[in-house]
Amino acid sequence: MDHRYRRVNRHRRRRQCSSPSSETKTTTLLTSSSSLHHLLLFILCVNHISSGYNPINMAMAFDLNTITFDQGYATLFSDFNIDRSDDDQSVRLILNRQSGSGIISTDYYNYGFFSAKIKLPTKYTAGIVVAFYTSNVDMFTKTHDELDLEFLGNVRGKPWRFQTNIYGNGSTTRGREERYRLWFDPSKEFHRYSILWARNKIIFYVDEIPIREVLRDENMGGDYPSKPMSSYATVWDASSWATNGGRNKVDYRFEPFAAEFRDLVLQGCPVDPTDATSTNCLDALDELESSEFATITPRQRQAKKWFREKYMYYSYCYDRLRYPSPFPECLLISSEQDLFKNSGRLKNRQKFHRRRRPRRGPHRPNTTAVY
Repeated sequence: MDHRYRRVNRHRRRRQCSSPSSETKTTTLLTSSSSLHHLLLFILCVNHISSGYNPINMAMAFDLNTITFDQGYATLFSDFNIDRSDDDQSVRLILNRQSGSGIISTDYYNYGFFSAKIKLPTKYTAGIVVAFYTSNVDMFTKTHDELDLEFLGNVRGKPWRFQTNIYGNGSTTRGREERYRLWFDPSKEFHRYSILWARNKIIFYVDEIPIREVLRDENMGGDYPSKPMSSYATVWDASSWATNGGRNKVDYRFEPFAAEFRDLVLQGCPVDPTDATSTNCLDALDELESSEFATITPRQRQAKKWFREKYMYYSYCYDRLRYPSPFPECLLISSEQDLFKNSGRLKNRQKFHRRRRPRRGPHRPNTTAVY
């Protein structure tokens, strides 16, 4: 990633529910507190199932301190394609036939939590990449670190996809990418996307769902990002590769393409990137690593498992063609591994649910769309 130019089949996890037995379907139901209690549990359980329950609905919002644009960011390139709100709480990054656009944090951070609510462009978005990431390539050209959240546009009617990636110490030949789809349309409303970068772990979040966790392994060596980084957001033309290997290009008949960012969060220790011996960050790092978003709860782990098994469609950890031996940080999970070929790609095409109008008569509508 060179920012110099851009800087279900849904399984419902149902609790065991059973209809009241014939013995309970009597008038004693109304007078027996235990029977009434069981009936209420049954009704709640039925409602839970019919509402499309899944672990993703269980997450609670993080308590975050947001900043204005001026408090943490500046223009990276193409100021004429950057539209800031009057209250400075949000910013629109625009791509048109003249240029893309990008912003950069005004400070480097020695570890941190980088977050924003983002709404992606609509309509035909093939060839477009919207990126929210951290990097230090301006300071360490040949040994840079980077953490990526990249959103890849698509042709009309097909969903946005996105990928996460990790680079350490210039390890660009060892891409650690994973690719996913989402359980919602990211162009319809804002959702929060976050990167936690701590001394011993990296966590990528969508809303409050941890979609990927990398624990530092000593065998990673310099591949674990460890030098101060800035935060970036960009939108740019990636027609050469972003959609179907470059077969679908950006169609500027639909310009401008706007990616909106709001509720920005920069939490970490601002540092001079040339001062590698600074110890001023110890308290800030302790605070960062004791925050609620630095620990994945059992409920969040359930949601993480749900997401990865339903929406991840490529992982470098299962790609034996590129990497005959798994990288040291890869935790091979059997429920995930069973889904992938030795190329790291899914054995079967993913299925996604759409709501459709029910048809008349006994024929049951097909509600599954395959992309």
